[in-house]
Amino acid sequence: MNRNIVVLVDDQDNRLGIMEKLEAHQKGLMHRAFSVLIYNSKNELLLQQRALDKYHSGGLWTNATCSHPMDGESIVEAGNRRLFEEMGLKTNLDVIGSFIYKADFTNGLIEHEYDYVLKGFSDAIPQINTDEVNAYRWISLIDLQNELESSPEKFTFWFIELVKRNFLF
Repeated sequence: MNRNIVVLVDDQDNRLGIMEKLEAHQKGLMHRAFSVLIYNSKNELLLQQRALDKYHSGGLWTNATCSHPMDGESIVEAGNRRLFEEMGLKTNLDVIGSFIYKADFTNGLIEHEYDYVLKGFSDAIPQINTDEVNAYRWISLIDLQNELESSPEKFTFWFIELVKRNFLF
């Protein structure tokens, strides 16, 4: 399985084919993605700060992990794989919904994703992969809401969309 390939889909998540990830982002073609939300026993949400050298949104805060499933990989399998690869965590994940979003970035790339939202719980201490993650923190939902209102520019576009669509609160 090639990790640099994304699964192209229509607005009903029907598979249309595959394409190299960068090309799909250059052309703005809709593809399958996922975002993982992890809560601890204090009902705090795990945030990661994306690595500074990511091809877009570097240094911004976002949910525990987000990525694209490989062709033939289920959303839950992909979420578990990337959660472990990026944050060193293993837990049970459940799909809690999905949404479509499109965002243009200053570097010319376009995110156009059919994004599945997965949720899990863990009190483990993340062991971050510094190639993917610059930092992490746990935050209460009240503090997060205040931060999003005062400094939305510190967060990724898709994370703000998750909040707007009531996946967190």
